[in-house]
Amino acid sequence: MSRFRLQPTPAQEWVLLEHCAHARFVWNLAVEQYAHWQPGRKAAPGYAEQCRQLTEARAENAWLAVGSVTVQQQALKDYAQAMANFFGRTHRRPTWRRRGRGEGFRIVAVKPGDVRRVSRKVGEVKVPKVGWVRFRWSRAVSDGVKSYRVTRDRVGRWHVAFALVPEPIAAPGTGDMVGVDRGVVVSAALSTGELLNAPTLRGTEKARLLRLQRKLARAQRGSNRRGKVKTVIAKLKARETDRRKDWVEKISTRLARAFDVIAVEDLKIINMTRSAKGTREAPGRGVRQKAGLNRGILANGWGLLVTRLEHKAPGRVVKVDPRFTSQRCSACGVVDREARESQAAFRCRSCGFACNADVNAAVNIRFAAGHAVAAREGPPLGEPVNREPQRDLLLVR
Repeated sequence: MSRFRLQPTPAQEWVLLEHCAHARFVWNLAVEQYAHWQPGRKAAPGYAEQCRQLTEARAENAWLAVGSVTVQQQALKDYAQAMANFFGRTHRRPTWRRRGRGEGFRIVAVKPGDVRRVSRKVGEVKVPKVGWVRFRWSRAVSDGVKSYRVTRDRVGRWHVAFALVPEPIAAPGTGDMVGVDRGVVVSAALSTGELLNAPTLRGTEKARLLRLQRKLARAQRGSNRRGKVKTVIAKLKARETDRRKDWVEKISTRLARAFDVIAVEDLKIINMTRSAKGTREAPGRGVRQKAGLNRGILANGWGLLVTRLEHKAPGRVVKVDPRFTSQRCSACGVVDREARESQAAFRCRSCGFACNADVNAAVNIRFAAGHAVAAREGPPLGEPVNREPQRDLLLVR
């Protein structure tokens, strides 16, 4: 996806909001249909049947017929794909869409002339029922655009993302392999000894966010004051999200250019970030602590980093079993749960080897990836990690 900042006029923005409302309405109708399904009942209608029902609804409701049929049909298709991902156990079950959150729609069958460049920094895209909408031309747009998605974030910023297959980054051809251990305190630790941290809000920004959240708690629901405070909070959180995405893009590009193979743990992030609230009959324990851990995992961009690595280095990302990677000594191979003295300190009680705990895990990930590649008779990818004590790594201070 190549995303650009959209710059609609006030009149165009009103029509874009109508498209978002129609897409949200159709999506929620599909969610309601699946919500009524239970074992033993007739199966919920599929995409083809829902399109037929959409035609009947457009004939009976003038306000729906005014909108773009492409926008509404693609909302149904997006929901069908979301359900397929849910049944494939790759995503969570799709749920209701709310106004102001996740606003957007998709346009397909884009013609070659529907995207054009106006000047050095300005481009235009043709949107059904809207016309030509300008966007910031920050980088080149390929001529093979077949579809695009228009989105609006909680701050009110509009973006257009063109669906393109990105060109993979060429491997350096040196045979080097790196292990990447993702954490909460340290966002990513490399087997080379480098520690990487995703940027967050500055200290003054965090203090301001805390004051705004307290102000929001005191505001009356539905008041204008509460809406203004929510907008300011959304701007601060959007700033943090933009910084994290920029960091992920830079780190993933650097790793794809520097190493032939990138090893990561095969983590089930969806399960790891699941709430611990439980049910009313069986409430969970440590709910607040688990919620803080979930926020830490999501704030460090674990899933986005691996996704972008797979996009930029297809076929060169190896996922290994995460079991015992943080408890195994990278020097002698002994597994000892007591060897990790603290979050950052690892000291093997068998051989005495000591280093940063996250770096030790990254070395184990790299070693496991080397075995995985050798097991499937892959090409040589450099020398595997030895089992001798590696004193050149970050030592515990």
